[in-house]
Amino acid sequence: MPLDPAPHHSPAPLPQVPRAVLTVTGADRPGVTARLFAALARSEADVPAVEVLDVEQVVVHGHLVLGVVVGAAATDGGPAVDEPTLLAHLRRVADDVSTAVGVEVTVESASATPAREGAAGRAHHVIVLGRPVPPEAVAGATRAIAGIGGNIDAIRRLSDYPVTSFELTVSGAEATALRTSLASVAASTGADIAVERAGLARRSKRLIVLDVDSTLVRGEVIDELAARAGRAAEVARITAAAMNGELDFAKSLRARVAVLAGLPVEVLDEVREHLVLTPGARTLIRTLQRLGFRCGIVSGGFTQITDPLAESLGLDFAAANTLEVVDGRLTGGLVGEIVDRPGKARALARFAEQYGIPLEQTVAVGDGANDLDMLNAAGLGIAFNAKPIVREQAHTALNQPYLDAVLQVLGFTRDEVLDAE
Repeated sequence: MPLDPAPHHSPAPLPQVPRAVLTVTGADRPGVTARLFAALARSEADVPAVEVLDVEQVVVHGHLVLGVVVGAAATDGGPAVDEPTLLAHLRRVADDVSTAVGVEVTVESASATPAREGAAGRAHHVIVLGRPVPPEAVAGATRAIAGIGGNIDAIRRLSDYPVTSFELTVSGAEATALRTSLASVAASTGADIAVERAGLARRSKRLIVLDVDSTLVRGEVIDELAARAGRAAEVARITAAAMNGELDFAKSLRARVAVLAGLPVEVLDEVREHLVLTPGARTLIRTLQRLGFRCGIVSGGFTQITDPLAESLGLDFAAANTLEVVDGRLTGGLVGEIVDRPGKARALARFAEQYGIPLEQTVAVGDGANDLDMLNAAGLGIAFNAKPIVREQAHTALNQPYLDAVLQVLGFTRDEVLDAE
């Protein structure tokens, strides 16, 4: 027997009533919106009653664009007014507001335009970043979106420093198709174009994991150590092959560490003191910490470098490999578990579990092939100035020199970043 034997009936469609759109343009000033809505709210006997159906407002460099859709409302159980009466009334409202506050107000019928239903598929955010953003990047992105049947519902500026970035809210397009069509635009224009699914999950991120070498800091620590052993060129070649995914990371790591045998432990302090943070690293970490994020590092490098770095930045956690030291010198070996490609993903999962944060609420940022498992395991994996194989497989890619551009991919505006400082 069905739990609910009663038949279900779809609600009767609401009757169509006359509708109109008022568009306000002009120099922004206090009181424009208030004056318009006060005029619409008048309830005199000879004034048609209206109801507000939709509102959009944006101010671009002091220029206001305000759109208001209203419909004729029934009064005292009687029918709504007809369209000519509604439009005549709204044009009088437009003239009054225009004269009072010095803006242009136009009125058009919207009765023939049905309210747009939600487009198929979930909405996405497309973030266009550059320094600067070339017009051809915006033109290419908008053409690509239209080409796959997507509609741009809104555009807002996220930041003007250190990079310029805009966020387009897109409906009616599938994520894979969006990323594929926009990737060629990014490649041809030099802009970064990221795609993120819209919804609460975007703002629910609570933990970020950063790779260290060539992500949080410039350069590769092991290359610096190898230079002090006189083996810089040899190790740099192995490092590049490993980061490009051409060599197994664990084997390449052991081969590179082996050439460090005999170095005095003091070289670790020298290298650590000369580390240079990637521009924007402190801003990224400070902002996310003040927003309640857990922040940490997971590195294929060495705890003798990463632990003091994590402490100096006030990070919540750190994981890395440990160089073996005997009698004050490096042995060329490692101790403990190897933090390789799968090891980085395990570390991410371990820290997320430690803080009670689901993996879908985590962010991972890295540049090398050994970061791929971690990037794909996170709710959002960002390839930062990454090798081609990483850019192709990560959720999104950033090629800007500023690490705090990650904040715009997460949807934070420049003003929100400043407020968090």
